[in-house]
Amino acid sequence: MHTIKRTLTDLFVAELEALTGLDDVNPNVITASKPEFGDYQANGIMALAKRLGRNPRELGAELLTRLESAKCPLVARYELAGPGFINIHLSVEALRTRANIFLETPSSLIPATESPQTIVVDYSSPNLAKEMHVGHLRGTIIGDSIARVLERQGHRVIRQNHVGDWGTQFGMLITFMRESSAEADLALADLEGFYRAAKQRFDEDSEFATRARESVVKLQSGDPEYLEAWRSFIDTSLAHCQAVYDKLNVTLTMDDLKAESFYNPQLAGVVARLDAAGLLQESDGARCVFLDEFAGKDGDPLPVIIQKTDGGYLYATTDLAAVDYRCHVLNADRSLYVVDARQSLHFQQVFAVAAAAGFSDSRISLEHISYGTMMGSDGKPFKTRSGDVVKLVNLLDEAISRAYDLVSSKNPDIEEAQRQQIAQKVGIAAVKYADLSKNRTSDYLFDWSSMLSFEGNTAPYLMYAYARIASLLAKQGHNTQQKSLIPAGASMAPEEMALLLKSLQLAETIEAVAQDCFPNTLCTYLYELAGTFMRFYEACPIQSADEMTRSQRLSLCVLASEALKQGLNLLGIETLERM
Repeated sequence: MHTIKRTLTDLFVAELEALTGLDDVNPNVITASKPEFGDYQANGIMALAKRLGRNPRELGAELLTRLESAKCPLVARYELAGPGFINIHLSVEALRTRANIFLETPSSLIPATESPQTIVVDYSSPNLAKEMHVGHLRGTIIGDSIARVLERQGHRVIRQNHVGDWGTQFGMLITFMRESSAEADLALADLEGFYRAAKQRFDEDSEFATRARESVVKLQSGDPEYLEAWRSFIDTSLAHCQAVYDKLNVTLTMDDLKAESFYNPQLAGVVARLDAAGLLQESDGARCVFLDEFAGKDGDPLPVIIQKTDGGYLYATTDLAAVDYRCHVLNADRSLYVVDARQSLHFQQVFAVAAAAGFSDSRISLEHISYGTMMGSDGKPFKTRSGDVVKLVNLLDEAISRAYDLVSSKNPDIEEAQRQQIAQKVGIAAVKYADLSKNRTSDYLFDWSSMLSFEGNTAPYLMYAYARIASLLAKQGHNTQQKSLIPAGASMAPEEMALLLKSLQLAETIEAVAQDCFPNTLCTYLYELAGTFMRFYEACPIQSADEMTRSQRLSLCVLASEALKQGLNLLGIETLERM
């Protein structure tokens, strides 16, 4: 079943094409901005009239005649408003029928796509030379939510954790390990401390830095001793990462790893193919690609460095190999790179070089899903008071601890084990939702007090809304999994109609997130749904209502709870029956 918005859009497109003879019309169907404007509005008539050189209201009137003759069962009536807007009022019975289908089969609330694709989602991508820090949070949870949404629609989603396990930092660590008296297991027990000590030596000792770079070349050439030391670092780092993913309720596993080292055997071939395509030039001893569309402030072309003077490869080389693999081995239709906005130029250049050299073709859409920075209260990137980057696991532990204190203060009678369980879910959800609810392209301020609030657009508020519905249904002898249909013929109050329609709009919200990859769109929807339920709950008593009305209102509660639960799950947030 198509979403309401898709059904209306298809109807308007068909009638506009027949009316105008054009085949690229956009009726711009959106949800109505105010209840008095109906349930949906078509706002594209004016732009279309301008193209045709016609009066928009006259064109709207002609379209209205055709729409009324089409007799779409979803629509009760249309109105022509203003200079050419068309307001759409939906049929209560048609919405009731849709709702009952979803109540019978809750999984159908989000319909499967008619055009399933193979979609690679590249996200998280920590540097395995050290533990994950707060800078990895955004890419990890934004990418995971996008992957969940696409998978829920029925696409074949291939998660790719393109971890940094290959490069100068590993040459530095291996050299420091070989030259220090520290035992390997001791070093790995405190990977972060070991990294800091090695980095200090690298920065202060130029001869050590030279040996570290030479170690990278030995590692990349497959020297057994260097490979063994490298694997010890990797295994330890991966264990740290998986513990964080598990705590975050993120769907990445070891099976999703496609590290930089995976592409190492292909890098010489990348260079050879670029050379054969006539794209390689030498610049200060390095081998580079220069494309006309990328120039610096002085107008000089910007290089994409492919191979350094010492023979080592760079991120661009590996990324080109990854593009080739995703396009020609995985046969992906889309490849999404969930990486922070500071890498925008890098990906623009890589995608352009990939297209020029045949690493990608017109079948695949390469998309940089950029995001901003998490900022502290001082407006600077989030760090500890001492200026160190915050370990992600420490941030999550603090979130759980703060949530525990909050739950204990609000519900001191809850048993300890249950308090711990609630705190675990609420704390992690609060951190994730505070991030996901912001437009991903913007920087955002990290604020404990707002993210753990039970008021406003927060995870605790939404989780409480779901728990409240669950409690209400339990008191009425229902549960959130119990099938309950909306009876035909019962009158519907405005608040009931609003809750019914908002619950049914989950699917079109998911379509928007799948297309544009902005999870905050889903967060906004869920917040509005929770608010719509609260207004319904205040205006529409259940216990004192007659049997038919009571049955209808309980069914609306079940539908709203299902939409909340499924939506939160797609954000990676677990619901609770009690808070």
